[in-house]
Amino acid sequence: MTASVSETFTTLSDGSSTSARGFRAGALAAGIKASGKPDLGIWASESVCVAVATFTQNAFPAAPVILSRDRLRTNASAQAVAFNAGNANACNGEQGLVDAREMTQLAAQRVGIDPDLVLAASTGIIGQPMPMDLVRAGIPRIELHPDGGHEAARAIMTTDTRPKECAVWLDIGGHEVRIGGMTKGVGMIHPNMATMLAFIGTDANLEPSFAASALKRVVDRTFNMITVDGDTSTNDSCFLLANGLSGAAPLTGEGHDGERFVAALEAVCTDLARKMAADGEGASKLLQVDVTGAASEADARAAARAVVGSNLFKAALHGEDPNWGRVFAAVGNSGARVDAARAALWIGSVQVARDGVGTGVSKDQARAQMHGSEVTLRVDLGLGSGAARAWGCDLTEAYVVENSAYST
Repeated sequence: MTASVSETFTTLSDGSSTSARGFRAGALAAGIKASGKPDLGIWASESVCVAVATFTQNAFPAAPVILSRDRLRTNASAQAVAFNAGNANACNGEQGLVDAREMTQLAAQRVGIDPDLVLAASTGIIGQPMPMDLVRAGIPRIELHPDGGHEAARAIMTTDTRPKECAVWLDIGGHEVRIGGMTKGVGMIHPNMATMLAFIGTDANLEPSFAASALKRVVDRTFNMITVDGDTSTNDSCFLLANGLSGAAPLTGEGHDGERFVAALEAVCTDLARKMAADGEGASKLLQVDVTGAASEADARAAARAVVGSNLFKAALHGEDPNWGRVFAAVGNSGARVDAARAALWIGSVQVARDGVGTGVSKDQARAQMHGSEVTLRVDLGLGSGAARAWGCDLTEAYVVENSAYST
């Protein structure tokens, strides 16, 4: 059952967004995507959940974002999410909201619940009317089942090349509590948040304010620490639904169990965030940047995001060129405080800069650390104990082709 174990949680080897008790999902090919691949689905719990979410900061939020945000603002409860790929239902005016509401009503009828308990998520091309005839024909045919998380993860994909899923379990008071999630998104990815959809289900019993604070804390450390191309989308949504079916005592944020739950939730989201960055449009390398020695965590976050977002270094990464000056340039432009006379930089295990200047290590030795599909950097700002981690990918010719040859 397990793939890896930590002090806090155990990772499920075949985990998905329906790994937690009471969650089901289903999807099918409704014809929204020209590829004929699955593009319409429902993700649901058998009982009403405490529901919280984070959404795009874009000034043009898509209709599903507006609808879901309004419903959760009124009542932090939900039981299902109706979703589609191939059409973002963004920049469609009032008709977009009408269509999003109808999509949730159809899903509610299919599941047998109150429409107000259904949220919505869409991804795909912006500014095109939703093909509601396909939605109306498709949703009544969706079959939900407990192992449907895998097909749901494929149905939310757009330019993704592979599904992204993760699940863990931990013991809380003698009860096995599970957390399972899925994401999509490999382009228009940048902090706050990204063109991503994330569905995280847990059978933990979460107090609503704790659920909201836990999700925000984790999103800030994971999904808000990835970048592919510096663009943000109109549709990104990250949902956390907790149905309490594990039987464990309520978690309120006080005590050790609350911290353990947050750590497990962060592990799930970290895994999903890394998979998104590694699958960035056209990417051939995953980049991980660790910043240490910062005056604050906020400074460390700013510096780390600046490095993974630097097109200059992303291009150098693709060419395996250890041009470390581009890293210091990005850090210096990030707004983070840095002691230039004490700053240090490692590419993999090779230190290429110390006290703000090069160490004289050979270029070939540094370049050898850039081979392979994953490259790590560590930058020390020389000031304090603040630290952060961010993920990105290289910038390749394939990214240009992906975003110039057709509309996505």
